[in-house]
Amino acid sequence: MKTLPALSASALLAIALSAGAAAPHAPAPVRASTWVATWGASPQPAWGLDFLFPTHLPPVLHGQTVRQVARVSLGGPRVRIVLSNAYGRQPVALGKATVARPAPGGAVLADSLHTVTFGGQEAATILPGASLVSDPVGLAVPALAQLAVSLYLPDETPVSTFHWDGRQTTWIAPGDQATAPELVAGGAAVQSTTARPLLAGIQVEAAPAARAVVVIGDSITDGATASLDKDRRWPDFLATRLAPHGVAVVNAGISGARLLSDGMGANALARLERDVLAQPGVQSVIVMLGINDISWPGTAFAPASPRPTLQALVAGYRQLIAQARGHGLRVIGATLTPFEGALPGTPLSNYHHPDKDTLRRQVNDWIRQSGAFDAVIDFDAALRDPAHPARIAARFDSGDRLHPGDEGNRAMAEAVDLSAVLPGIGAPPSPR
Repeated sequence: MKTLPALSASALLAIALSAGAAAPHAPAPVRASTWVATWGASPQPAWGLDFLFPTHLPPVLHGQTVRQVARVSLGGPRVRIVLSNAYGRQPVALGKATVARPAPGGAVLADSLHTVTFGGQEAATILPGASLVSDPVGLAVPALAQLAVSLYLPDETPVSTFHWDGRQTTWIAPGDQATAPELVAGGAAVQSTTARPLLAGIQVEAAPAARAVVVIGDSITDGATASLDKDRRWPDFLATRLAPHGVAVVNAGISGARLLSDGMGANALARLERDVLAQPGVQSVIVMLGINDISWPGTAFAPASPRPTLQALVAGYRQLIAQARGHGLRVIGATLTPFEGALPGTPLSNYHHPDKDTLRRQVNDWIRQSGAFDAVIDFDAALRDPAHPARIAARFDSGDRLHPGDEGNRAMAEAVDLSAVLPGIGAPPSPR
């Protein structure tokens, strides 16, 4: 029998290709678009009547429509909504959901109304402890535009997962009015609140190069004293600067949030996966946490809690940095702002103490000098009174000596070096 000559590797490859086999390491197809988180409201567990602040929501919703308005950062031709039952102990039945462009007074533009589906169905169930992402909705939303989301809850729904300080009016109307251009009272009044039940995120279909920055913070990031319904939190102003660069900003601030301890929301490490790492398109995270860790102990919030040490706070920051970098994120630290004389005339008038301010300065020194973060935003320097550095400058103060007002929020956003947040982008002039 005649022996066939051995074939070289190149000859074998040529035969395989001629037979239709794919070449090894064939290039992946180029994506035409990607999904990016463009807005968020971090879920919190609803608290009881014994807490210092009310929830601003009824304990149970039943046979009612909740309509919320949110301003996206990046826009796109299609959107998805994200609902959360993170702290619920029973399933939440959703009868219907819609998205639309809002009009004044809780109304929406009728020609923009779109029904939202989940797996092709209008009705859906949000399982206990879970979130629910909708199907894509073909509603084009421009960058920095508002979107109205209406949710009809047909069954008895305990309010267990919400976002407390939405800084935006939410309407609660009787019956199924998810597709109603204008909410009507019917047999019961239309209620309003500034809390957000269930709605936790909005995503947009964007260009493949689109990216997101998440800001994890406390009430200063959440916008505690920003003008209601005006989108004037400091992450809102930052979104205006970053949108022309194809970068979304997701606000993961929770009023009362802390780095090391639970409070009005889970501690930072407990919510890092959900609020930051799981956000589609995220490439950077800005961390502005620690002032409540320093100042809550000894107040009505935590009368018996010990104040954390600098070493404990540093360990918390380092752990957050390590976990975020483990997912490929750039981590930017923000210094803690002045708060001398904070919350005068309130049950929290002892929020400030000279020893607490000493610890704040030590934390800021570490943030600036340690090199632990990829970059630093010096909000302390941006907001402090040059003549009295322990205080926020009067022109930036909301009046409570802790939270910046609208102009303070604008100054914070303008203090951000965009190329430090995401290398390779510049800063266009900030609109005024």
